Amino acid sequence: MRRLEGKTALITGAARGIGLAFAETYIREGARVVLADIDTPLAHAEAARLGDAAIAVEMDVTRQDSIDGAVAEAVAHFGQIDILINNAAIFSAAPISEITRDAYARCFDINVAGTLFTLQAVAKHMIARGQGGKIINMASQAGRRGEALVAVYCATKAAVISLTQSAGLDLIRHGINVNAIAPGVVDGAHWDGVDAFFAKYENKAPGQKKREVGDAVPFGRMGVAQDLTGMAVFLATSEADYIVAQTYNVDGGQWMS
Repeated sequence: MRRLEGKTALITGAARGIGLAFAETYIREGARVVLADIDTPLAHAEAARLGDAAIAVEMDVTRQDSIDGAVAEAVAHFGQIDILINNAAIFSAAPISEITRDAYARCFDINVAGTLFTLQAVAKHMIARGQGGKIINMASQAGRRGEALVAVYCATKAAVISLTQSAGLDLIRHGINVNAIAPGVVDGAHWDGVDAFFAKYENKAPGQKKREVGDAVPFGRMGVAQDLTGMAVFLATSEADYIVAQTYNVDGGQWMS
């Protein structure tokens, strides 16, 4: 029997990258998956590729009506949501002297408020249904420490870790386990922009920062999305029923806590 047979998962930011890798893995484990993303054409294309076990819904995590509508659509189609992965997020970087209020507000609105209010909407459904559930938030090693040029993003991910603890302690009385995954550096298309940023502010050649970051991982390379899927499956199963309000590092040995 597959480990998530009969379960339905809502995954935010699921049209590409880590979120899409979670969706593909969950389907292989027997789950039905709702790909929630602001990029609806791409989400619908990926859902069609994945087959009848997947649907796509539009979700802008900065708008409560969009969150509520996506949750309602998921429940209307599959009848239930057993698992939520709060994956939607953006990266923000700037020297302290150049951080703008708009950039700060947008990063917190998506990474923290988006996580909180999506969690809240799905938790309300889970509480009403009365069968518990699993909620997995995506934190980061950036939430474990400060970084000179990444203050706002680090602060948002620290907030996600704290939110995971508080929500986990509150919701476990309803049989809802809230935990988080803290990836390290994960390769993907977004790293072109990250590398360009560090090339500008640290006077590095294109590609140099990415090589340095990969070389610094004790495992010997940057992570890839598939490195995170095992933890995402485990935290969604009954094997994790006694795990509450924890954040797990999946980072090749970059951070120990």
